[in-house]
Amino acid sequence: MSSDTLAKAAAPDIPEHADTLRIVPQRRYGQWTAAVAVLVLLGLAVNSVLRNEAFQWDVVADYFTTDSVLRGLWLTLWLTAVVMALGFTLGALLAAARLSANPVLRAVSWGYVWLFRSIPILVQLLLWFNIGALYPQILGVKTVNLLGPVTVAIIGLTLHEAAYAAEVVRGGILSVDRGQVEAAQALGLSRWRRWWRIVLPQAMRSIVPPAGNMLIGTLKGTSIVSVIAVSDLLFSVQLIYHRTYQVIPLLMVATIWYTVVTSVLGVGQYYVERHYARGSERTR
Repeated sequence: MSSDTLAKAAAPDIPEHADTLRIVPQRRYGQWTAAVAVLVLLGLAVNSVLRNEAFQWDVVADYFTTDSVLRGLWLTLWLTAVVMALGFTLGALLAAARLSANPVLRAVSWGYVWLFRSIPILVQLLLWFNIGALYPQILGVKTVNLLGPVTVAIIGLTLHEAAYAAEVVRGGILSVDRGQVEAAQALGLSRWRRWWRIVLPQAMRSIVPPAGNMLIGTLKGTSIVSVIAVSDLLFSVQLIYHRTYQVIPLLMVATIWYTVVTSVLGVGQYYVERHYARGSERTR
């Protein structure tokens, strides 16, 4: 019996011209219909926004780059940067305390995170703003009018962000396999070099995504400081529309600026994530 005959007998269900068969992809009519419907609805929504005269896009263009709006935008960016830097510095210390072998440090760190995650940020800002009513004097110094609105905003937002940053940093450190640290110890690396060269680069893969979300959230969250008269972006446009009564177009000015800045931060987060994802499967 020839080899061809044996092959046909071993695979009787395969047609003689199997190599000429064409694979036809499954037609997904439902998905295409849904996609078209979504695009149509999106087009209608965009068209209604652009053609709605109530938005007063000419007024938006007039106020978009005015000095008062740009000053408010700059204060928002500056406040975001300061709060994130101070918040993550304090959060890293709290995370180190939470992971230490000292039970007192662990308890204090846990209590701090529990307390400041429990109190709404608006309540915290108002409490700091009225600190003079709670403690008229601290170490002989009168606290009435001691803290200005910007200082109160920095203190309140930093303490709030530090509680969340502590959990982000702690989660990133715990994501590093214990064997990596033990291998570094076996090589005789110092504690500082183990953390700087082994633990931190791997922990950053888990820290960067939530940290990026916190950065964007902090940028938008700074708008809450307008309640204590900090001249951020939102407060700046509020001052204008309280004078001109053009509420919607001025709110659109703030909305567009927030969207632009968060989009830029999102692009930066994408590249930072790619940098720390080198050598792993998560490179996209």
